[in-house]
Amino acid sequence: MTQPPPPPNQPPQGGFGPSPQPPQTPPAPGGPNLGKPAQPPAPGHPQQPQGAPQTPPPPQTPQPGYGYPGTPGQPGAPGQPGYGYPGQPQTVPQPQSGVPGGGGSERKKQLTIIGAAVVAIALIVGGGVWYAHSGDDGKKDTAATGGTTGGKGDDKGGSGGTGTGKEKVPADPSAKMLFNVPLTKVQQQVTVTGSWVTDKTYVKPGVAELVGYDAANGTKTWTIKLPGPVCESTAHVTADHKTAILYEPAMPTKAKPFHGCSQIAAIDLDAGKKLWTQTVKSGDELISFDNVTLSGNTVAVGSTNGGAALSLADGKVLWSPKTGDTCYDAGYGGGDKLVAVRKCGQYGNRQLLIQTIDPASGKVLSEYKMSSGIEYASVISTNPLVVGADVGDSDGGQGISDLFSIDNKTGALRARIAVPPDRFAAKCEGVSRLEDCIGAVVGNDRIYLATAQHDVGGDSIAKTNEVVSFDLGTGKETGQRADAGSGYTITPLRMDGGNIVAYNEPPYNKGGQVLAIDGTTFKKTVLLQTSADDSVRDVVDSFSVRYGETLYQNGRLYLSQRYISEYEGSGARYLAAAYGAG
Repeated sequence: MTQPPPPPNQPPQGGFGPSPQPPQTPPAPGGPNLGKPAQPPAPGHPQQPQGAPQTPPPPQTPQPGYGYPGTPGQPGAPGQPGYGYPGQPQTVPQPQSGVPGGGGSERKKQLTIIGAAVVAIALIVGGGVWYAHSGDDGKKDTAATGGTTGGKGDDKGGSGGTGTGKEKVPADPSAKMLFNVPLTKVQQQVTVTGSWVTDKTYVKPGVAELVGYDAANGTKTWTIKLPGPVCESTAHVTADHKTAILYEPAMPTKAKPFHGCSQIAAIDLDAGKKLWTQTVKSGDELISFDNVTLSGNTVAVGSTNGGAALSLADGKVLWSPKTGDTCYDAGYGGGDKLVAVRKCGQYGNRQLLIQTIDPASGKVLSEYKMSSGIEYASVISTNPLVVGADVGDSDGGQGISDLFSIDNKTGALRARIAVPPDRFAAKCEGVSRLEDCIGAVVGNDRIYLATAQHDVGGDSIAKTNEVVSFDLGTGKETGQRADAGSGYTITPLRMDGGNIVAYNEPPYNKGGQVLAIDGTTFKKTVLLQTSADDSVRDVVDSFSVRYGETLYQNGRLYLSQRYISEYEGSGARYLAAAYGAG
């Protein structure tokens, strides 16, 4: 999992031709205009209109990072897009653990000198911690403001986790492959976003279908055929294993590459049934939605044409955009609470409202007004409420530069935390997929963040990173820190009770690890470790934590793609793969 996919419009690794161009379609009509450009789209969604700031195109896929031989990419690797959709502002994939090609001993000497200097400076400035104090950048807030001091942290605030989790530590964490799902060859890029695990079923979208597999052995247990591809999904699932998706009403063609992400459906993941399909109109036109989420028994969908909500039980529309609205719900965060990101004003002079709302009625329960001019926000957690935003175009392509801890009962700001991209690897899409964040996990009234890669130091040319935490009440760093280890890159995936589940991407000669990090002591325990054998690494490395989907549930690791596209070559390629310990 060390190689990020190539950015859109560039050839896949191995040089087997270009990825398909993102289709171009005019925006769906209707909804408030407010003098703003439409949001940058999902694959096949309309192109970003003129007037929005243009993001420079992403660079070529980076060379392997330090510690990894400069071998060519796997033949036939599909040219997946970078973070986000084609047509959206793209971000620069961060080089993963590895070795730059070439350089020889002179290169090593230079890196050793530079690494030693960096370590020496960090030890002086940071009190023994690798990253330096960020300061407050002149930002003022009435609530507590956190920085990146890297020191002992603040003893006040949340006490951390309980050290308990449902995931059990196996006697032998060595993993074996449980099953894999081969890729279907396609003529153009197709979205297959979404993956879910229940006690008995692993569910993954294919090309215009949802397929349920036995979670332990991969036997196909059910298939739901759809008229078009899945274009959006939510990770939230009810206690009885129901969720929601968005899909197109027809398959893309050259004549019409995009049919609108207009079809809303509820899915029973265990039974393999589509419970209902619904659409919402703005005037006489179907709304093409950008995102979908789930809170309680409410399915909520958002777009530049406004938001809507439907009953999970029967698909009844609970609310929809109103004619004449001067503001609109761009999207929602789900889970324990339902939080709307409501946008008012014209592009360039935007006012974002973060609203905790009643999922049954849409009534606003509390509201926080973000500073004027912030265009996009991501909902990292709804309970406690944590929002990430790019303030002053300082996100460095990560989608967030600051975190806002908000009291969802009163709407008051609890704390603001600076997360500069040179020190942190947390990343959110935020433009249209409001819950799409990686490297940031919330629990124990703290947020756990992946730090940016940095040199190990000394004579080593390897890189590494850490997981650190901030108190959401004080905004201060707690002093907790879990090191990835030399050559590894650690990414928090989710909470498991009071513990953090993380994936540790390995250097070239080792296997990947799933780790449990104790929420109180920050002690790491290996839950699963894949083999360093080349045949296993070839499969595991074809997936990416930052650009694909990584789930760990009930002692099993599930890896899958978000997009598939045309590729050449005879090598086996996979939509998904599963591993189990023991």
